[in-house]
Amino acid sequence: MSRRLACLSSALALASALPVAADPVFNRIATFATPANMAEGEDTARESSAEIITATEDGMTLIYSDSPLGVLGLVDITDPRAPKPLGNIAMGGEPTTTVVIGNRAFAGVNTSESFTNPSGKVVMVDLASRSIAAECDIGGQPDAVARAADGGFIAIAVENERDEDLNDGALPQMPAGYVVKIPVLDGAMDCAAQQRIGLTGLAAIAPEDPEPEFLDVNAAGEIVVTLQENNEIVVIGADGAVATHFSAGSVDLAGIDTRRDGRLDFTGSLTSVLREPDAVKWIDADHFATANEGDYNGGARGFTIWRKDGTPVFEAGASLERAIAAIGHYPEHRSGSKGVEPEGLAFATFDGVPHLFVASERGSMIAVYDVTDPAAPALRQLLPSGISPEGLAAIPARNLLATANEVDLRADGLAPAHVMLFEHAEGSPAYPMLTSEGSDPLIGWGALSGLAAGAGPGELFAVSDSVYGSMPRIYRIDTTTTPARITAAIDITRGGQPAQLLDLEGIAPDGEGGFWLASEGRSDRLIPHAIHHVDAEGAITQSIALPEALLDNEIRFGMEGITVMGDRLWLAMQREWQDDPAGMVKLVSYDIGDETWGAVHYPLETPAEGAWMGLSEITAHGDWVYVLERDNQIADRAQVKRLYRIPASALQPAELGGPLPVVTKEMVRDLLPDLAILNGFVPDKVEGFAIDAEGQGWVVTDNDGVDDSSGETLFWTIGKVD
Repeated sequence: MSRRLACLSSALALASALPVAADPVFNRIATFATPANMAEGEDTARESSAEIITATEDGMTLIYSDSPLGVLGLVDITDPRAPKPLGNIAMGGEPTTTVVIGNRAFAGVNTSESFTNPSGKVVMVDLASRSIAAECDIGGQPDAVARAADGGFIAIAVENERDEDLNDGALPQMPAGYVVKIPVLDGAMDCAAQQRIGLTGLAAIAPEDPEPEFLDVNAAGEIVVTLQENNEIVVIGADGAVATHFSAGSVDLAGIDTRRDGRLDFTGSLTSVLREPDAVKWIDADHFATANEGDYNGGARGFTIWRKDGTPVFEAGASLERAIAAIGHYPEHRSGSKGVEPEGLAFATFDGVPHLFVASERGSMIAVYDVTDPAAPALRQLLPSGISPEGLAAIPARNLLATANEVDLRADGLAPAHVMLFEHAEGSPAYPMLTSEGSDPLIGWGALSGLAAGAGPGELFAVSDSVYGSMPRIYRIDTTTTPARITAAIDITRGGQPAQLLDLEGIAPDGEGGFWLASEGRSDRLIPHAIHHVDAEGAITQSIALPEALLDNEIRFGMEGITVMGDRLWLAMQREWQDDPAGMVKLVSYDIGDETWGAVHYPLETPAEGAWMGLSEITAHGDWVYVLERDNQIADRAQVKRLYRIPASALQPAELGGPLPVVTKEMVRDLLPDLAILNGFVPDKVEGFAIDAEGQGWVVTDNDGVDDSSGETLFWTIGKVD
């Protein structure tokens, strides 16, 4: 494979749509972790979640459903920059969706014992006392709940979902679902007057087993409901009778990644992909939007705006997915199924402009569209939103948007579930910090694990790690634009074929147009520890295995950075190997001329209990050698994310196998405040550092390829380092 350069167009598609600095934009202002709502004495290590979210009518309190705990969680956002826990309210089952009318919250609660014997209720909560005031049995398992604009009724999609492990999840699986409409009189439900609206016999797919997924009510009291698995959309009139229904149809997609193969390749296509819509939201009296997440037979990867007679007036196709890929949030591990999986929607008018918000569950992104013309939505922003955003709540009276991010990964040592708050105000978008938007063909990227300076002004190079093991690449970055741009990708090849068995963690220019690359070994993946040299076209010209004196003591964590000092390569080993004293990690040298090895010891900070400490980058510049040192902790557990430096003169390597000299270090910068600048949670992996031709220091984080990660890549300058 030859070097692949991507020519940038003069006007980036996304950047051209972004507001100028004086226009209002959305930026994240706060993050709330759901375990904070557990009471004193409770086991806060239990799994928690924030799934679907709403706000009280005064916009001062958020209410989210926490399915694992079986509670509604309440958050005080009187000061939206400092959300405070208000505790949890037990629901006696699994809460799904909540709406608020006056001072009462109405939550759908699943109490089903089995798929074949579903049951559920609507629970009414008095918000003043935070106690349950009433319950209505609705005869089946509820999913979405919506309210009439005037508060006169609530509508519930009773899905009676299928067992995905039975017959490969194929329909029909009885009992059938339906919609429930419950009058609300003087703030109370009239359970006896509830209306159960049948939906059987409508869809072409399994008409005997409709599974209503999501619904919404317009100002006229009409209910639109999606039957996701049936690929059908139904509009119910204000009288409670089905007014119209139609197939959600299919979409042809081009310019997408269709294979889960460890590479990002946006040249694929799919035909006749069923939309299988999830969320649905009215935009005006005649139009609504659907998020086409897909289920077992579809997934159109975008969203559609419809007239209520069933005519599609806009189809996003692959455009949203490609915009998300351009900022490094494409989930390659979902390429074989539903890509970025648009799932949630919200609609509200901010500053006179109608906005549609589309949540990408697997891309962990919120897309912000101006839908002044429903037939021509304009993408305005892409907002970072924790891990797997499921629900959204717009509060235009307070210029706020809230998102519920459902995944709790603390059992894996990662982040808890979060609620996030965004403010609509004058300013510039804080995110993304790095994009390949405008590249042709589209350059997909992520998991940036090493950084190095180029020769030109504002020129940097980065590598990605084994997340994309079938597509090892070097990326050229132009930092003279905001956001910085990935302008080219160089494929790493061996013998004319894509190089395999690499886990690139470090990069250093060789001064002649090529690069030295550090590949971290993984015996469980048959990846050897090695240094590779590539030419300007990315072809491997030399591979250097680590010496036996090192390999005899290897562990899983190997080289995490590489730099050039004269005729020597210096490598940062991430963690202590078997022959290292506790708290000491090797900086290994390789003399290019005489092919000899040596090392010094670097003293690590002491990790917190249950954590480990290691290095993730090494960069020589002038009289100093800079290293990134970090713990493996995330969010509020993160304590050490720091840039240190060592006098270059102190790097006098001793022979491997014997005592090693210990270098001294001094801290240059605590990176924790930088990592919190987006008001999200602190990421684990600060992976790359480089000093450009003008002496500016640059830092990048590794987003793990959006797999069990929020996908956020932080890329910023710390200014002049000398």
